[in-house]
Amino acid sequence: MTVTTPEAAAAPRRRRRVGPKLLPYLLSLPALLVCIGILIPFFTSVFYSLQRYRLSQPWARQMNWGENYLNLLSDPSFWNTLKVSLSYTVLTVGVELVLGLGIALLLQKRTKLNNFLSITLLLPLMTAPALAALMWKLMTNPNFGVLSYFAGVVGLENFKWASSPDTALFTVVLVDVWVYTPFIMILLLAGLRSLPRQPFEAAALDGVPRTFVFWRITLPMLMPYILTASLFRMLESIQQFDILYAMTQGGPGDTLTVFQVEAYLNFFQSTNVGRSAALLLILWAITFVISNSFIKNWLRLREKARGET
Repeated sequence: MTVTTPEAAAAPRRRRRVGPKLLPYLLSLPALLVCIGILIPFFTSVFYSLQRYRLSQPWARQMNWGENYLNLLSDPSFWNTLKVSLSYTVLTVGVELVLGLGIALLLQKRTKLNNFLSITLLLPLMTAPALAALMWKLMTNPNFGVLSYFAGVVGLENFKWASSPDTALFTVVLVDVWVYTPFIMILLLAGLRSLPRQPFEAAALDGVPRTFVFWRITLPMLMPYILTASLFRMLESIQQFDILYAMTQGGPGDTLTVFQVEAYLNFFQSTNVGRSAALLLILWAITFVISNSFIKNWLRLREKARGET
């Protein structure tokens, strides 16, 4: 016969009291591990960016405490990289917003045809950017490319596409617009279809012109969706690598040498780890500042929509 002592009976009760105290820490542990996993590579990059470090000269590795950043800021090629990166970002995001909004307005009405078209238009988004770039590279080939053929038909003989400094930016922007416009279209289409109908019905009863309804009702109500789509696309465009490198490898010359391409070339061709890390950290700082600006505007618009300001 088993005899239960008072100490043995109290032990399970003590374990139950300790459990609730540990539970919040145990639930937070995965998030903490993810944060550590994110921060380790970041601070490793910071450490490398403060060093004079070339893979081809490991014996000369030493701390230079910010010399990489000073060298970059005094280098004209860095300012060209900044100019190209911002130009590419502004052009792609601007064109994709206009086209995405226009297509979303056309497909706003819920019909079977519009639903079919909205799904079909997503096909470019399902293509890997590097694969899309190679496909466009074949289509713009001056010898057998189908787009080069049609360019010749309309009078643009020997159009250079990505092989000329004058048209290279136009060509890669065209590829980016083809791939990512459906992303903005589907976000704005979801926003348009979720807007409340009462303001539009009241405007229709009063006979308000459609242009006035668009500028004064539709666009302000859609602005949080536009900011969200712009933020996602801006983050992707300013860090674009696949399309630019697959089509031009940053050329001709330094025409399309954006941050990611410049950092890649510094690391793998010049084996300059310190300069490459410094470039990527400057890109991170630019992205951080722009993202904060977008998020603050988005929060302000949300508070305004709720009537809190």
